[in-house]
Amino acid sequence: MTGTVVFLVVGGIGVVILALGLLGSQLAGIFSAEFDGTVTTEAVAGFLGVFGFGAAVTSILVGADSPGALALSGGVGVAAAIPAAFLIARLSRAARDMATDDTPQRSDLIGTNGVVISPIPAGGYGEVRLRLGGHHLKLNARADAPMAIGTPVLVIEAPSDTSVVVIDAPGAQFPITGLHP
Repeated sequence: MTGTVVFLVVGGIGVVILALGLLGSQLAGIFSAEFDGTVTTEAVAGFLGVFGFGAAVTSILVGADSPGALALSGGVGVAAAIPAAFLIARLSRAARDMATDDTPQRSDLIGTNGVVISPIPAGGYGEVRLRLGGHHLKLNARADAPMAIGTPVLVIEAPSDTSVVVIDAPGAQFPITGLHP
């Protein structure tokens, strides 16, 4: 029974290390993601967790009350933990190295088509809906002439992160279906 408790404590330590890893802690830099790319916090946590809990389950199933039975339980824990740690390391590396698109900039708004969703008065602000990089944006908009709801527009300037200057773009098709007011 004491062996089972020790294995459960080791598994619990693995869970605590995983929680620290998920919270962004890197165990004083010892198991950081940059450490040769092989030993990561996630892999250590996975190894300890699978080893501890796998060995504990085995020790309960075999009634580990002798050193030989405890050694068997530990062996089963190691046999389960090695492939689990390898898989966890590969998956965490794949997630960390996943390619992402560049963050859209204000200048990327220029040239996009949209539609007026709240009227734009002459010299004042209304709202337009745009699509940029697959994201739907609702921005403040101004124009030289008043524009009614549903008017297709083209962005010609982006004076701030939340506002654009538009012109009427007759015949332009807004790329997002079902969003016309």
